[in-house]
Amino acid sequence: MAKEGAVLKMTRDLKAAVSAILQGYGAGQQPVTDTSAELHRLCGCLELLLQFDQKEQKSFLRPRKDYWDFLCAALWQQRGDTEPVRFVHSLDKLKTPLGKGRAFIRFCLAHGQLAESLQLCLLNPEFTREWYGPRSPLVCPELREDILDSLYALNGMTFDLDLPIQDWLLHPTRPLPLALGGPLVRPVLPSKAGST
Repeated sequence: MAKEGAVLKMTRDLKAAVSAILQGYGAGQQPVTDTSAELHRLCGCLELLLQFDQKEQKSFLRPRKDYWDFLCAALWQQRGDTEPVRFVHSLDKLKTPLGKGRAFIRFCLAHGQLAESLQLCLLNPEFTREWYGPRSPLVCPELREDILDSLYALNGMTFDLDLPIQDWLLHPTRPLPLALGGPLVRPVLPSKAGST
């Protein structure tokens, strides 16, 4: 019973964080920036939801898997390689799953892809149950729908976040990592394409 109350509180907290952003930054007001307390509250609430009742996922030589690993695996299963995952993998400075998960959330917010990306991750209920226990709001259809509805409300918002520039975009002659298409594929930058 106490766990059920915790789940409902987390869901309410997330909805309240979304509502605070909509009220404070909606209707053509300034964009949500890194200094926004509401942004930090939203990210914290979402992170708690993604970690709540997550099953222990270990492999022999790897550390405990976190929600970032779930997001990667679920998105790969649904769409293969996606832009948010490629972005996070391009950030060499991120070493922990928690840091990668946070970068994923920020990238998705800045590009209006958070609700869609999370919905893609949750399309296969059996896969979600492999990663999350029965108390997780992500396995409860009603709570999952409520969470996604709240996040879709953010699509109309402008998030002006300081995202690191992808290293592979700065150095187009440097081969891409294998996860991004292999060493022979190089991005063509629009600004450079017109000058050559």
